[in-house]
Amino acid sequence: MGMPYAEVIGDPISHSKSPLIHKFWLEQAGYEGDYRAVRVASDELRAYFDARRGDEDWRGCNVTIPHKQAVIPFLDELGPLAAEVGAVNTVFRAERGGLGGGNTDVNGVLDAVNSVEPGALRTACLIGSGGAAMAAMAAFRLLGVERVLLNVRDRSKGRALLERAGLDGRVGAVDDCANVSGAQLIVNATSLGMNGQPPMPPSLLSCIEAIEDDRTIVFDMVYAPLDTGLLQAARRRGLRTVDGLKMLVGQAATAFEAFFGLPAPRAHDAELRTLLTS
Repeated sequence: MGMPYAEVIGDPISHSKSPLIHKFWLEQAGYEGDYRAVRVASDELRAYFDARRGDEDWRGCNVTIPHKQAVIPFLDELGPLAAEVGAVNTVFRAERGGLGGGNTDVNGVLDAVNSVEPGALRTACLIGSGGAAMAAMAAFRLLGVERVLLNVRDRSKGRALLERAGLDGRVGAVDDCANVSGAQLIVNATSLGMNGQPPMPPSLLSCIEAIEDDRTIVFDMVYAPLDTGLLQAARRRGLRTVDGLKMLVGQAATAFEAFFGLPAPRAHDAELRTLLTS
């Protein structure tokens, strides 16, 4: 046997920070292993998994855009969170043999908002209705959130998301101020504000700056740039903010353990954050 390794697959893939995170942890843990980024086009997924199944050094892969749903037919089993979210971001060797699919984005959300006391969060506002929003909904359920206020472009998609999650809520436009001001936690699960994407609408930023409750937490999943317009608006209002790097590292930690059988060395988070932002 050679050196055990894991990968991240997507298309494009060059922007991924996953190799940096996992290699840092492998080094900190003193573990002989590797982690690579591989560009896999949609029509290459079957061939990719066929090849990796037979490679005993391969411990699994993270899955990024656009493959989080497309990989499901190539797997033998789905973890409960992956089934709930309907998307897979981590493929690993299942205990009974074969390949299992998990969704560690849910853990990433929980990790990002770990300063919130369980049970203290009754209402959350979620911007977006795609795959990342599904992961946030699953995390809300685990946090005991009772009501979700959705700010979405496509309201029918928003209503379907609430129905699927079985949570009470209200669906409004992307810049619905009533939703924003009625929540204890606001989460952006869209690409708005990301490098190369449209900015967060100024009307929504105005809603953030007008929030009355000082204890409101604003969490942006976007991590490029790290300091988004949404987080800047929240800071101008004096609110607590959480950036996308916190979720990125949180979801990677769960995947790292699934791949290498070791807990991620989280004692070095400050050093890792410096590495990721330099």
